Amino acid sequence: MMRTVEVLLVIIIITGAFIIASFFAVLPSPRQVSPVNLRRLALTTLQALDQEHDLSEAAFDTDNATLWSRLQIALSASLPPNAIYNLTVFEVGGGGTELYTPLRSVSNAENLGVASDSSSYLVASSNVTFNVIPEKIGERGGGGTLYILNCSDANGWWITGYTAQSLAEDLYKLLSPYFVSTVMVQNTTQLERVLNKTALQGETVQNAVVINTCGEAVPMPAGYYASTGVGYDSVHSSYARYCYVLGLRVRQYNWTWVSIVGYPLYYVGNAALFPNEQNSWGIYGMRQVGPAGMNGFLQGLNNEQYTYDNTWITGDSDSDSRLASVHLTPEAVYYCNYYGIYPSPYHTATRALPSSILSRYNLTVTSYVFEQVGTWIASAVFRHGVSGSFLALGLTRTPDIRLTALSLLCDFKPRLHRSDYTAIGTSRLVVLQLGLVGGV
Repeated sequence: MMRTVEVLLVIIIITGAFIIASFFAVLPSPRQVSPVNLRRLALTTLQALDQEHDLSEAAFDTDNATLWSRLQIALSASLPPNAIYNLTVFEVGGGGTELYTPLRSVSNAENLGVASDSSSYLVASSNVTFNVIPEKIGERGGGGTLYILNCSDANGWWITGYTAQSLAEDLYKLLSPYFVSTVMVQNTTQLERVLNKTALQGETVQNAVVINTCGEAVPMPAGYYASTGVGYDSVHSSYARYCYVLGLRVRQYNWTWVSIVGYPLYYVGNAALFPNEQNSWGIYGMRQVGPAGMNGFLQGLNNEQYTYDNTWITGDSDSDSRLASVHLTPEAVYYCNYYGIYPSPYHTATRALPSSILSRYNLTVTSYVFEQVGTWIASAVFRHGVSGSFLALGLTRTPDIRLTALSLLCDFKPRLHRSDYTAIGTSRLVVLQLGLVGGV
């Protein structure tokens, strides 16, 4: 019985203490426990109002009563019912004593009290254009010509889903702003003239960039470059000697030769020269050269004696499973943002070149596009120690010309000169100040 009485007394004492403490305790208001972030709310409201440029339009038409009435209705609808606001548009000055001059304000209260916050938002006039002027490759060091092989009499291979001509047009749009001159080589006859160092449009042939849009095939002029002893190896019935001559020309003229996909120089193409021959896959007008084409090109680039070598040198996912997904280097990702070119960050490389060619042919890599996988280089710019270089994108079948453009820009690094944003009369500052009323 005594134990029961003791327990009841303890319960009474604890309950009484809790009631007395609650009576004298001062609890914070719900607004203090979970305050509204007025600054963030003001900024997101301004961004929402300008999503369709309505805020910008009103800021530059302060005398339009209808426009401002609609803006005020949208502003009220965007805020909580207990929010009070003041929105003011300022002219951005160009000097003098007053940098910001108020032009117009709207508000739903005489004052915002002592607890308020604000955000500002800079809007631009609709007639403002933001230009980026790229530095021209060749302006500072000579050359500066971009040749794009758009040969109508040569077919492509491993450019699945595209034609060489459509790729040439897209490359022109992407890269021509970055070069002193861009020349579309329209057929193999014009290609022969360029190989003989004859300008087509008064351009500089030396130090040029030559992009082959035909993928694994390379256009070949008839006549001199297809003749026995120059382009044709009669002993091995192969046009690998033509690829060797291309390597010599790249070295002689200090060109950058670009292969956009697959195994470089695996076929030669000329519709008139090979009207009844095909690459064993049903594409007529071309002839298979095999690995001897790339080997011959490297021999020519290194100024070696021509030797027929049909050794397969590229790797694939069977050689290294990591080649099934190669990734852009951090440098390439940086230049994606700098130049505004965004290819997929990873690809499959089934024609990656071995790093052994660096010492074998006196080459150095000046720009990696994809990270090296073991001893395999999926994509990079290889520069010879004396003269000439080549870009090989050893990727699978479908070409992405954004990678071609990005690879060249990563290597040459032309600067971008951006237009001035804060020109007088083209910018206005909008300030939204918020406060709260009512509630607890």
